[in-house]
Amino acid sequence: MLEIIPGILEKEWGEIEKKLETIESFTKSAHIDIIDGKFVPNTTFLDPAPFSKYSKDLFLEVHMMVENPTQYLESFAKAGFRRFIGQIEKMSDQAEFVAKAENLGEVGIAIDGPTDLSEIKVPYEDLDCILVMMIKAGQSGQEFNNEYLKKIEALSQKLDKTLPIEIDGGINNKTIIQAKNAGANRFVSTSFIFNNPSNNSVPKSQFNLLKTIAEK
Repeated sequence: MLEIIPGILEKEWGEIEKKLETIESFTKSAHIDIIDGKFVPNTTFLDPAPFSKYSKDLFLEVHMMVENPTQYLESFAKAGFRRFIGQIEKMSDQAEFVAKAENLGEVGIAIDGPTDLSEIKVPYEDLDCILVMMIKAGQSGQEFNNEYLKKIEALSQKLDKTLPIEIDGGINNKTIIQAKNAGANRFVSTSFIFNNPSNNSVPKSQFNLLKTIAEK
């Protein structure tokens, strides 16, 4: 099953809330990026509590670009998040992260653009998804890197479509075709969907465009 998920990477709750209220009318999922300033030199809003207001109507997944993502699991689960995706690059114990996350909801491992698949040290069968960054993690609006498609192709061959391959970074109406052909089936789009914050009708039309292209 192919899925488009709006991604939200913001420093202020007010901006996050605007986007959540915008997408509620056309999707049931949201991908929330959190960055602690230690994983990369950028920070986002990190308090999970306000999200509880939206957790009943939206399936919330958190993408943790942080040092030791395991420490964030319980607080985000308490706020109603149902999928937990942790970057491995500053994860002290992948097995511990997976074991704790799977008791709280769905669990995924994420790898940064430059990171090799061999760095994933947990069995694929213990995961609910694998996220491949198509950029260097940390900032939205970056350009899709075709080199990283090789990792999607390799994963697709290994998994034989038994595990969702989620991708994030630079997804637009052109790159989504490349990613789909490589074997991805879950697509996070941030800048392309929210490229005109002054016009609330734009996110819906951009989302529907990606959905139409992906389902062709």
